[in-house]
Amino acid sequence: MVSVLGVTTDTSLVWKTAVELREMLGNGTVSAAEVLDAHLVRIDEVNPVLNAIVTETRELAASMAAEADRRQAAGEQLGLLHGLPIAHKDLADTAGVLTTRGSPIFADNVPTENAPIVERAQSAGAVMVGKSNTPEFGMGSQTFNQVFGTTCNPYDISKTPGGSSGGAAVALAAAMVPIADGSDLGGSLRNPAAFCNVVGFRPSPGRVPNTRTATPWVPLATEGPMARTVDDVALLLAAQAGPELRAAAALETPGTAFLPPVPVPDRPLRVAWAPNLDNLPIDAAVSDVLASAPGVFAELGHHVEEAAPDLSNAREIFDILRAWLFAMSAGPLYDEHKDKLKDTAIWQIERGLNLPMADHQRASRQHAALYQRTVDFFEDYDVLLCPVTQVAPFSHETEYITEINGQKFDSYIEWMRVCTDVTLMNCPAISVPAGFTDDGLPIGLQIVGPPRRDSLVLQVAKHYETATNFGQQRPVL
Repeated sequence: MVSVLGVTTDTSLVWKTAVELREMLGNGTVSAAEVLDAHLVRIDEVNPVLNAIVTETRELAASMAAEADRRQAAGEQLGLLHGLPIAHKDLADTAGVLTTRGSPIFADNVPTENAPIVERAQSAGAVMVGKSNTPEFGMGSQTFNQVFGTTCNPYDISKTPGGSSGGAAVALAAAMVPIADGSDLGGSLRNPAAFCNVVGFRPSPGRVPNTRTATPWVPLATEGPMARTVDDVALLLAAQAGPELRAAAALETPGTAFLPPVPVPDRPLRVAWAPNLDNLPIDAAVSDVLASAPGVFAELGHHVEEAAPDLSNAREIFDILRAWLFAMSAGPLYDEHKDKLKDTAIWQIERGLNLPMADHQRASRQHAALYQRTVDFFEDYDVLLCPVTQVAPFSHETEYITEINGQKFDSYIEWMRVCTDVTLMNCPAISVPAGFTDDGLPIGLQIVGPPRRDSLVLQVAKHYETATNFGQQRPVL
């Protein structure tokens, strides 16, 4: 117990789940002000070293918490996220709050409106404590930028937390917040979750509506929830998801369909285990940790066999479409501020700007065929298991991995193929804690479900989480 601003604060609150906190807040066992103060104490303790929350909003958070307590005392209807501290990724616009997108171009940018994902969280009663760090424009799975610097992995501060939702993953793992949002094009919800021993869910495209995209009919990039447990992820998803007319690809299922507690599967499942997905190089440290996963599912009563979908041309498809997407979204910034962009951002945008139409047409046709093969694959299997990452957390001084098992890579995207290939499947995918390397670094298991079967993915993840409890191993700071 400590005293903050004259309030005696129970610091054990920070390790409670979001579901537990929401119940306590709802029945008045604890106030939103007390929950906020406990998390602010934790931020003071660990954030100076980890650099996960890069813009703090303490006064705004205090005001939000006070309003939450007023509503509770008045007997008003409370939102799904009533009183829960949250960090919003620094890619998402927050009204009146600095939003840099990890770029010096936006070092002084203060939006006037909230992004939809922020608006939905706040409408559900969440209390914003700040913005979480991200690489410039979310490019890459190593969280650093010229504005705020480098974010460190709480399990080893010399290592990267992954990215691009690296700040969110670290804030969760170190108990600075119980829930956080992120986004994912090539693994940005899944990769940092795996590196930081938390849960990151890439929902089906359109599940979490996005009205602010230059490519509304090509939802390769998605937003979604992160937390320390599957139930907490489901709680945040329930607030984020739901129909939105302004979002061209939004799905109609209401968010309340995902409310916890998440049940475990009610029947034995046909589980495909792909230890290297489609012949990708996987470091031995990752393979050794995940070797036990098929056995866990077999013991849970599921039928497991080694199989992988046909992901032919996935690398070429992703590289072309990603380049096109960044040219669409960041091309104007390149024209005006090329001197302020990092080298990998310049390379990615230039590739998109110079992309021949024939390449885009070929990639679109191949992507359509890949999706049909994905649907065919899930006629034989209920879910697919594979690694989340191809390496364990590495030094944060290394911008990206250039070689695995003797296979050299030509770009900063190559070492993330186990996530980018799954992105092209157009399926929901989750990263859940799966164990630790010999030197104590977290490894995640990726669970992929059929298109739009988000609930099934959550159920399978809950089953595995309950059987293993790897997520209970906290970092020592």
